[in-house]
Amino acid sequence: MTRLTGRALRVTVFIGEHDTWHRKPLYSEIVHRAHKAGLAGASVFRGIEGFGASSLIHTSRLLSLSEDLPVAVVIVDTEERVRAFLPELDELVSEGLVILDDCEVIRYVGREDGGTRA
Repeated sequence: MTRLTGRALRVTVFIGEHDTWHRKPLYSEIVHRAHKAGLAGASVFRGIEGFGASSLIHTSRLLSLSEDLPVAVVIVDTEERVRAFLPELDELVSEGLVILDDCEVIRYVGREDGGTRA
């Protein structure tokens, strides 16, 4: 059973939904590398509207010309493990924003079987 409590570090990667790594979605590559690195977890959140360094507004509203919606990949683990993973992000993220936040994990308990709930 996996447990993580107390002080931790959260890394959030803001990229575009259509950003790729070797013809694979970039957000998927980040999640798979985080999993391979043994990090506590990673989640991908799809935004409905936003803009970044390009100053182009991306939105999911009808009649919009943009479909490259913003995506946030959030990873939380101990500071040591997250910082060890940062070179992977440096390799993968050529355009986007990567931020680090101190956080406190109140409860994180994995299921023993690793499966999904019925």
